[in-house]
Amino acid sequence: MTEILQNLPTQPLSQPPAWLIQAVRNHAPELPGNYAAALLWYRGIHNPEQIPGFLNPKLYQPASPFEFGLEMNWAIERIQQARNSGEKVAIWGDFDADGITSTSVLWDGLGEFFTQNDQLTYYIPNRLTESHGLNIPGIDALAKAEISLIITCDTGSTNIAEIEYATSLNIDTIVTDHHTLPDDRPPATAIINPRYFPPNHQLFNLSGVGVAYKLIEALYHTLPDIPQRPIADLLELVAIGLIADLVQLTGDCRYLAQLGIEQLQKQLTNPTRPGVAKLLELCKRSGDRPTDISFGLGPRINAVSRIQGDASFCVELLTSRDKKRCEELANLTEIANSRRKSLQKDVAKDAANKLAKLDLSTTSVIVLSDPQWPVGVLGLVAGQIAQEYGRPVILFSTEGSEQINENSPETQFIDSLNPELPTLPQSKIQNPKSKIARGSARSANQIDLYQLVKDQAHLLDRFGGHPFAAGLSLPVENIPLFTDAVNQQLRQQYSTDSLTAAPVQADLKITVSELGKDLFQELKLLEPCGMGNPAPKLLIENCWFENLWNQKIKDLKGQKVEYLKTEFTIRDESTDTGFPGIWWGHNQNEVPQGRCDVTVELDFNTYKSRYEVRLIAVRERTEDNQINSPTKIDWIVDWRNTNNDEELLAASTNLESPMPIDNLVYNSQKVDRDNSIVLKECPASWDELRIWFRQAQQTQKKLAIAYTLPPLVPPQQICQQLIGIAKYLSRTKKPVTRQQLRQKLGISDTSLQLGFKTLTYLGFKINYRDRAFHITRQPETAQQEDAPKQIPQQLLHSQSIQSSVPNSPIAARFAAQFLAAVSEEQFRRKYFCEVPLSTIVSIARETVFQEDSTAILF
Repeated sequence: MTEILQNLPTQPLSQPPAWLIQAVRNHAPELPGNYAAALLWYRGIHNPEQIPGFLNPKLYQPASPFEFGLEMNWAIERIQQARNSGEKVAIWGDFDADGITSTSVLWDGLGEFFTQNDQLTYYIPNRLTESHGLNIPGIDALAKAEISLIITCDTGSTNIAEIEYATSLNIDTIVTDHHTLPDDRPPATAIINPRYFPPNHQLFNLSGVGVAYKLIEALYHTLPDIPQRPIADLLELVAIGLIADLVQLTGDCRYLAQLGIEQLQKQLTNPTRPGVAKLLELCKRSGDRPTDISFGLGPRINAVSRIQGDASFCVELLTSRDKKRCEELANLTEIANSRRKSLQKDVAKDAANKLAKLDLSTTSVIVLSDPQWPVGVLGLVAGQIAQEYGRPVILFSTEGSEQINENSPETQFIDSLNPELPTLPQSKIQNPKSKIARGSARSANQIDLYQLVKDQAHLLDRFGGHPFAAGLSLPVENIPLFTDAVNQQLRQQYSTDSLTAAPVQADLKITVSELGKDLFQELKLLEPCGMGNPAPKLLIENCWFENLWNQKIKDLKGQKVEYLKTEFTIRDESTDTGFPGIWWGHNQNEVPQGRCDVTVELDFNTYKSRYEVRLIAVRERTEDNQINSPTKIDWIVDWRNTNNDEELLAASTNLESPMPIDNLVYNSQKVDRDNSIVLKECPASWDELRIWFRQAQQTQKKLAIAYTLPPLVPPQQICQQLIGIAKYLSRTKKPVTRQQLRQKLGISDTSLQLGFKTLTYLGFKINYRDRAFHITRQPETAQQEDAPKQIPQQLLHSQSIQSSVPNSPIAARFAAQFLAAVSEEQFRRKYFCEVPLSTIVSIARETVFQEDSTAILF
């Protein structure tokens, strides 16, 4: 992998305030506290009230599980009903580390209220044959086992049809999940999902295991006399799932991870979970660091489903108290992980050979396929390539591809539930007997991968995911069309010059002499590190390497795995002795021979009982190297949701007003009208905000984000308004500008374009001339050939649509896309009204780094 080293500091971070240094020293009297205080200040911890709860979980006030409101109450009532009437309950989990730990938390937690393997069972889908989420065959199997209540974890929010099917079999469903919510609430008994909260809520970032824990916590509160084990016994499982799922470790996520790691590190000396203890032993970790999870336990749990599909035994591994059985299962997990490493290395090597044949100057999205690639490791390799090349990567496996089955019970049932909706499988694929390729996609540079792939729905069989990762399948013959389509779409938004690997940013500049226990203990105060609070990266300048040697990883049977690591000693002028380090996945001949600048992370190797550095990025040092100091983002002012509109108007650079604004202060800095840009329209994407970041940098002005959340008009009503406007303009022959339509409807250009497509198939003709749109009504006869199907159900109540055209399926499809786009846009605007300022500053810093730096690529 090629790393980029740029925008690194030439001096330590600016001195934090004395009160912050003292607060750190109060927490850790044996440490100087300067480095930790500087990092906390640099990462937005500016309020004295934040410090105690951040550093010490005992001083943090967690949210009540009943903040989920009525949904939690409904869930608890239904579980109590099942317990009182002796019903059988099934946990429906998922096969990744978050899903496995979620299932384990429910298995142990609900096991205090239901008899395991009698009243209580669990179901984990097979990664290779079933994929994520509820499915019809699995529900059928549970129905035959006389299950009357399904409780999902880490899945279920979008399984509307499957929940309907379960209901038809007299099975109720409680959904606990953290994935994106659909527009329509699934017909479940209860849906416990933190996505209902605003982004700044302390529960918003919970992963599946965190949500499952909150359900058990509510049950413990409601029936406190029944459980025999303390709920704290679940916390090590919660920490594993949270950290392995890479959620933002803020609020209750950080709190639960802190408590869970405290529990986890006890497993080697007092193993209450022998399976967890054996995994720690096998990966040579002590359990006291988040990296013990992210580099040790997490990959091993994930490896089982990646290699063999069925990961059900992992729940037994994490929950059983049978030491002998757990050791047997842990060994199987270790073998699967060794196999995963080998396969990942093989696929990465094959992909590199294919990449060498691509012209990356004309490739915005890297799409590769191979009949020999195992599906289970495609996402891992795609992530590696995306990080290296700074652009989305989609990898497909075409070997053993299944055919589309039009007669499957699942397909028939979903079609029967929604006959009026255009379904993705079958209906959009010309040849139902096509071989299906399965793939994984990963994004980079904040590109919305979900929308990029979703826009090619007509070429796909199935698709699901989020902006940074996705899984998809499509007919093999559609891969070239799909490749061209995603590349064309992304080229319209980004130049290939801007698609570069993300730079490595260092937090502190140090010397080799400073490496060791004291610095490690101070940096450890920030743990658990992860998303939103990354591990501190340390810059060492003018250093060199000695004692380099390679080692191939060995598996449990002593066989070498094709997975490299390079060990070394790092030296500089500050000391006569060097410091040990390791570079994972790299050969020693990749290390420069002379003086270097490097970025490292400081770690403790439990197996070797020593402190060492993990090399992140390296470049040769030359006299011409210029390393810029970190850009200080002090030019963004947060005026969102302010109550003083007059002051905002006075500060705006594009409005004239004599009103003084001397009283507007942020971080002790006054903002004047002549040197400020005021952003009053709420953005719907980071790309929109980046435009304002660039403008502020180019003009050397402050950027005041002063927008408020506009009233949320139901998407159906916006669709009706658009059709009404089109009728009015076609009748009056009046033109309309793009800006007028956007302001009237409150939507973006992207949504407006989908609205125009809907109008076209509803019988309207749209021309653009003289900087305005001219809308006319076409004869209805021009649309008759597309009229046999129905409009989507959510639009049936719209009289405007019903009277516009006699039921066009193409119009129905575009109308559904328009509604989805508007709904997504409204969700994003709500997000940008509530996203913390620290996140905005972080993205601004990233934008400035990528565009203003003098990176050296090698």
